[in-house]
Amino acid sequence: MKILSGLLLFVSVFFIAGFTPDTPTPYKIGDIAIDFKLKSVDGKMYSMSDFKEAKGFIVVFTCNHCPFAVKYEDRINALAKKYKPQGYILLAINPNDPAVQPDDSFELMKVRAKEKGFAFPYLFDEGQKIYPQYGATKTPHTFLLDKNLVVRYIGAIDDNVDSTKDVKEKYLENAIAALESGKTPSPETTRAIGCSIKAKK
Repeated sequence: MKILSGLLLFVSVFFIAGFTPDTPTPYKIGDIAIDFKLKSVDGKMYSMSDFKEAKGFIVVFTCNHCPFAVKYEDRINALAKKYKPQGYILLAINPNDPAVQPDDSFELMKVRAKEKGFAFPYLFDEGQKIYPQYGATKTPHTFLLDKNLVVRYIGAIDDNVDSTKDVKEKYLENAIAALESGKTPSPETTRAIGCSIKAKK
């Protein structure tokens, strides 16, 4: 009887373990981000390890269709142009499944990048493997990493979605300035505001 009970317990544990979703724990401040290799609209594959001299990385999860993401496109482009010469590389990642949101297909990403003159790699999270690692939930959702890929800031780009001229707090830029001064960003986290990431259910 004991043998049978033990066998049933083993089978139960195996069954549960085998079918528990392997959901990554979202990054927190101080975590070290895992590098990725994703395809960009220019046809090339990009990793953070490609940028040997980088002082840090601005990883922005964004997309084509979301009204919030669209309102931030020009600001994201300006950030890429401003901070690349300073050693901070901006990498934009589209996390959405095009089967759920056709406007976010790779082909339409290429069209959007050309129309807007994106000055940064616009990457496709094919198979939706990267955004769960980061814990991104919105488009846009921003992660600032230092040169060692340590997560130093998570959240919104600034405090005003609708109007650039009415922005009072440039959260991301303030976080970069803190790193440049050898200080801890404050705040280290803010609430990302945007559209939910579109994934198959």
